[in-house]
Amino acid sequence: MSHTYEELKHMTVAQLRDIAKEIEHEAVQGYTQLNKEHLLKAICTALNIDMHVHHEVVGVDKFKIKKKIRALKKERDKALAAHDHAELKKIRKEIKSQKNQLRRALI
Repeated sequence: MSHTYEELKHMTVAQLRDIAKEIEHEAVQGYTQLNKEHLLKAICTALNIDMHVHHEVVGVDKFKIKKKIRALKKERDKALAAHDHAELKKIRKEIKSQKNQLRRALI
């Protein structure tokens, strides 16, 4: 009877109520009166299922990219203080490029 959040999310309210009927936990008390959103949260609490979807980065070194972004942000602040708009534009574009690379690598 092990369920995942994704499986539960795609079930109907009637199916979720059938699952809640079998659970002896205070979080699912009054399950017949709960709507799908609250019922899903209650079942996940009762079964210790994580409702947050975790993403993994594959194919790139996440920490190296984040370190580079932090360094670029420091350069951005210096360029902003110096009113160097050409350099500022270049740095912002590079930051955006690094963030996009990181997002594309998420699964």
